Amino acid sequence: MTVTPLGIPRRLLEFTIDGEPVRAPEGSTILDACRAAGKDVPTLCQGDTLTPKNACRLCVVEVEGSRTLVPACSRTAAPGMQVRTDSERARHSRRIVLELLASSVDLSTTPRVAEWIKEYEAKPDRFGPNAARVDEEPRIDNDLYVRDYDKCILCYKCVDACGDQWQNTFAISVSGRGFDARIAVEHDAPLTDSACVYCGNCIEVCPTGALSFRSEFDRRAAGTWDEGAQTRTTTVCAYCGVGCNLTLHVQDNEIVKVTSPHDNPVTHGNLCIKGRFGYQHVQNRG
Repeated sequence: MTVTPLGIPRRLLEFTIDGEPVRAPEGSTILDACRAAGKDVPTLCQGDTLTPKNACRLCVVEVEGSRTLVPACSRTAAPGMQVRTDSERARHSRRIVLELLASSVDLSTTPRVAEWIKEYEAKPDRFGPNAARVDEEPRIDNDLYVRDYDKCILCYKCVDACGDQWQNTFAISVSGRGFDARIAVEHDAPLTDSACVYCGNCIEVCPTGALSFRSEFDRRAAGTWDEGAQTRTTTVCAYCGVGCNLTLHVQDNEIVKVTSPHDNPVTHGNLCIKGRFGYQHVQNRG
């Protein structure tokens, strides 16, 4: 028999989103409430397993009485709050953010960005052909994953996942300031000379493809990566007795990468090096 823990019920708050009355559990963020109400508020830096960082500023909304736009991912909903998610002020801010990001980094593998650029009528090319871009070559210094900083938007999700929110390895952090800021390991060394334990939890939370499986990177380079042709099967890792859930992404009868369900109470999307990268024995047909 399955026992579902009930816990202490949370008080429901009443407020409005775009003029419509909504109710949300106490402690919910505006973004939580918007999603529950079916409102599509864009965001890049928000992660369902991480503490909000307020880095991308794409989810800003207008709150009655607030002098500035507020980040929906971190602002807690309050009784009587009046939220506008699609005001001209919010749309203008999102348009500018999308233009600045798309003009400086490669967002070609960032889910939904092309859709948002069209929706908000953003024009990244308006800054001209000489706009400063990151333009870095991908760093391929190991067999497991690739760092492509040309796609990095400095959302800090990888830093948090590697740090005190999950892995506690602290192998990566932010180096430099302003436009020269980069995600890097100590002394910007090759990954193989760093404290990285290759858990791949940074890849799990990366929203833009700046961090990717070597298998995915190679297939994209060869033009054979096709998520539409991939199947996903969730199973249990066989390496130890912890019981981590693995989701196997299979294309052309081969495992091309491994993720983990974020709602799993054991892993919360996190794995170790064996669970995320040790799948070759499954398809060793020699």
